[in-house]
Amino acid sequence: MAGLYFEEFEEGQVFEHAMSRTVSEMDNVLFSALTMNPQPLHLDEEFAKKTEFGQRLVNSLFTLGLVIGISVGETTLGTTIANLGMSDVRFPKPVFHGDTLRVRTIVRAKRKSKSRPDSGIVEFEHQGINQRGETVVICRRAGLMMCRPSAASEG
Repeated sequence: MAGLYFEEFEEGQVFEHAMSRTVSEMDNVLFSALTMNPQPLHLDEEFAKKTEFGQRLVNSLFTLGLVIGISVGETTLGTTIANLGMSDVRFPKPVFHGDTLRVRTIVRAKRKSKSRPDSGIVEFEHQGINQRGETVVICRRAGLMMCRPSAASEG
C-alpha cells in the first residue's frame, strides 16, 4: 500500500500494522557492529548473563528503527518529504533475541506547513509491542508530508 497524503490522516487515527518481525541474534550483532557500538550488553553473552536481564539485550536503536520501518508501508511510503524529528522515545521493556514485534501507529496531531503550501506536518506515535503484549518502545515522530496533488496538476 502506498503512503497517505497529509489530507488522508486524521487525529486519533490508529494503524495496527499487518507486518510483524522476529528479531534475531544476527540483527542485533550486525546492527551493533555497523553502528560501532561495543556495548557488552548487546554482544557478550557471558557478560550479559551476569546482569539483571540474564541475557543479551537487543540494541534499542535497532528496535526503534525496526518499529518505525514497519510503519512506513501503510503510512508514509512515497508521501513523506522528510522526518523532522523524534521525541519522547522510551523503552519500557527490553527486547531479546527471538522476540516478535508488531507495531501500532496513532496520529497524534497534524497541521499545514506555514512555510510550504504543498505540505503538512503529521505527528505520529509509534508503539512496538512484543509477542507477550508488552510495549517495548514508544516514540513520537514528526513527518513533513506531501499534500495531495491538485486535480489541475495531475492532468
